[in-house]
Amino acid sequence: MICAGIDIGSITAKAALVRDQELVDTLVIKTGYDHVKAGERVFEQLLKKTGVGREKVCAVVATGYGRASVGFADKAMTEILCHGTGAHFIDPAIRGIVDVGGQDSKAIRLDDTGQVTDFAMNDKCAAGTGRFLEVMANALDVELAQMGEVGLQSQNPSKISSICTVFAESEVISMIARQQKREDIIAGIHDSAAARVAILARKTKLADPVMMTGGVAKNTGMRKALEKHLGFELTTGRLAQENGAIGAAVLASRLSVGS
Repeated sequence: MICAGIDIGSITAKAALVRDQELVDTLVIKTGYDHVKAGERVFEQLLKKTGVGREKVCAVVATGYGRASVGFADKAMTEILCHGTGAHFIDPAIRGIVDVGGQDSKAIRLDDTGQVTDFAMNDKCAAGTGRFLEVMANALDVELAQMGEVGLQSQNPSKISSICTVFAESEVISMIARQQKREDIIAGIHDSAAARVAILARKTKLADPVMMTGGVAKNTGMRKALEKHLGFELTTGRLAQENGAIGAAVLASRLSVGS
């Protein structure tokens, strides 16, 4: 039995296939302007990549920022539930999740069965999200994918005092004008963003072991800044960005069994 999960985020669309509780493969593409087309594209491209016929997929669950746009899904489920399920599927020892995506950030606490027992979410402000880092990368004229490694070179991180992304960007522009080192500014940006996310983690009383998911998990500098604020190491893996889609696929398999 093959089931699929589709996670439509504000920046990327992810898809995952699960066969008999084993992960088949995943795929990530840019969401673009049209969320409906993004869902279709990522699904079709993953099917082509794996050689799985569409008729072989028993059930599809959609999640993420644009989950309502996936018209072919059998059900739409929240990111909280899908990220919790995905993390437990990948590593049953995980008891907490810090998910930093393009549009929001979340902290999720799990019990030993992978059920969500508490969560906190920031979806009202860009601070502590991928969008915050993207704005800062543009201001600093540095590739977003390179921010993590550049920031780790800092010996004297700058202090970003503004919480609002717009005001923080103005702060960064002023720092550039004062010729502060790029790596110091980036390290300060990571520290500022991590402090916002850590507030969510403390609200939900997250305790080790905790997995970091979402596209921002690829940013080593941001992960290390979060670890400093939290006081423990975060587990990450090559599938951190696809975690929500994986969880959706696992839930789709349960949906199919129950039908």
